[in-house]
Amino acid sequence: MNQKTTEQSSNYEDLEKMSTSALLKNMNAEDKKVPQAIEKIIPKIEEVVNVIVDKISKHNGRLFYIGAGTSGRLGVLDASECPPTFGVSDNVIIGLIAGGDGALRKAVENAEDDQEQAWKDLQKFNINKNDVLLGIAASGSTPYVIGGVKEARKNGLATACITNNEDSALSKAVEYPLEIVVGPEFVTGSTRMKSGTSQKLVLNMISTAVMIKLGKVKGNKMVDMQLSNSKLVDRGIRMIMAELNVEEQLAAKMLQEHKNVREVLKKYKNEL
Repeated sequence: MNQKTTEQSSNYEDLEKMSTSALLKNMNAEDKKVPQAIEKIIPKIEEVVNVIVDKISKHNGRLFYIGAGTSGRLGVLDASECPPTFGVSDNVIIGLIAGGDGALRKAVENAEDDQEQAWKDLQKFNINKNDVLLGIAASGSTPYVIGGVKEARKNGLATACITNNEDSALSKAVEYPLEIVVGPEFVTGSTRMKSGTSQKLVLNMISTAVMIKLGKVKGNKMVDMQLSNSKLVDRGIRMIMAELNVEEQLAAKMLQEHKNVREVLKKYKNEL
């Protein structure tokens, strides 16, 4: 049986004997390999983004992430950040983790080993052929994720995955596999390190590119962000000041009235 890349022995020995400086420098050296691995699969990421944009824009579809452990947490994190960042409903990108929300804080024993549970979890959201399902698993062998994407594909959904091994069972189960081969981890088998970092970066790329293509960014600004705290209100005011060339007091008044940067720009862009 071929050993998975994610399980191969670290390129470094005797970690416990290293100085703190050496530990940090060596981890950083390994981390530098992550964007290089991602660069190799950008055309494949592009395919996934285009499929998602098509499903959401033309079919009122949604994007679902499923994963276990670190991979599941990263999916839930990415999904949870889209509503405040881009002003979309929390029903557009949805993240699910094996074991439920309790597993976000504490590992749930054997949750990832149930091949049927993911599809049961997805049924609660009335998942259908207009949606896209993206499974995340560093190993590419997590039963929860594989079972979910297999059932989704049977039901006519577009399916994709993010994994850190080549030719995994997960990759073979989906239409659009994203294989980010970052090499052995600094601590052997600890996929919360380079593998997790690569997943986070690719999820950032996918969701951000999707939101931009859906018109949720103007220029380079998050004009639909939720004004949920003073920092974001201040950011919104600065956007309006820059776009409309108005003083801070007037920008603040406009934002307070319309509650949304896009609405302010829509109303006043051609009037001032």
